Amino acid sequence: MAQPQKVVLAYSGGLDTSVIAKWLSVERGLEVVTFTADLGQGEEIEPARAKARAMGIPDDHIFIEDLREEFVRDFVFPMMRANARYEGDYLLGTSIARPLISKRLVEIAHQTGADFIAHGATGKGNDQVRFELSAYALDPDIKVIAPWREWDLTSRTALIAWAEAHQIEVPRDKRGDSPFSTDANLLHTSSEGKVLENPWEETPDYVYSRTVNPEDAPDVPEYITIDFDKGDGTTLNGEAMSPATLLTALNELGRKHGIGRLDLVENRFVGMKSRGMYETPGGEIYARAHRGIEQITLDRGAAHLKDELMPRYAELIYNGLWFSPEREMLQAAIDHSQDKVTGTVRLKLYKGLASVVGRKSPFSLYSEAHVTFEDDAGAYDQKDAEGFIKLNGLRLRLLARRNRDA
Repeated sequence: MAQPQKVVLAYSGGLDTSVIAKWLSVERGLEVVTFTADLGQGEEIEPARAKARAMGIPDDHIFIEDLREEFVRDFVFPMMRANARYEGDYLLGTSIARPLISKRLVEIAHQTGADFIAHGATGKGNDQVRFELSAYALDPDIKVIAPWREWDLTSRTALIAWAEAHQIEVPRDKRGDSPFSTDANLLHTSSEGKVLENPWEETPDYVYSRTVNPEDAPDVPEYITIDFDKGDGTTLNGEAMSPATLLTALNELGRKHGIGRLDLVENRFVGMKSRGMYETPGGEIYARAHRGIEQITLDRGAAHLKDELMPRYAELIYNGLWFSPEREMLQAAIDHSQDKVTGTVRLKLYKGLASVVGRKSPFSLYSEAHVTFEDDAGAYDQKDAEGFIKLNGLRLRLLARRNRDA
């Protein structure tokens, strides 16, 4: 008798992925391997092991891994070097986590001899695209199963009924309609659906989980410093920290001061608009600080070119193309720009805002001698400006004469 084929499932331990695990076994006849990633979502992930065991999955088929350092070092920090914000606002917290999960799904599939990988993303969202494009970029022959695009469990009632029929425990809080759905990692928490679907209605305060209401934040501002080396944060208030440790500490500061809330209507890659609420407390502080150190270390041409490239770079990540050659090409240019992005930024944290109030660098291009309103001791000859203006104004004057005389 032939051995059943294997599938590696991105498994959270929640109701949806528990149903998927059993469905893959019962309906597709597959041997299920589960993979649960700790990306700093703020929840204990070890219970996923017990839940997988309860469904008959053997220990050697259960993978639970702490990927927090890899996540921040190899995915978040490179993205932050680009100052990436999708549609000008979104710091891409969900988007940037998917390629790492896909990478491990493919690696575990190779390690265990699995034929398939599977995920719990729905057919309406962006995550299905991100998971699958990443997987195909890493293994062109991998096969992907997306149950939400296949099965007939099209309502929560049907999902729960199927779970009960197959002896899957349904937590009490899952029996009613969830007011919204969330996704979390060390960079952010996103919430969407139900109470957030009407873009005219303000986000209820109970939706926020990572930040205090800015109105309730401390009435006294807090000042911090972040040190950067070649574009990456290394130190907080003089204390050296690993990437994940630094972001964790910034998250706590952002939580305390109500920093990083975003109410956004965005354009999904699949074609529809969606309204979401994002909390990125540490990421917002870090992003502000990074731009602050770039202000004094990047040449105008390089800085402006980076800002031109950023929307394209952010869109590639949002659309699931982290492993594409064009993203890697842009990353090479961005990383080259960061060679002298080294120094210290001082920020003021106060009631929802992270404001850069100071910056210094051994590679600073800022010259007080050139910008001073006092005697510049010959550093700048103001008479030079006359020729500069005449040359730049020549074409405008020619145009104006032609149009006047036409």
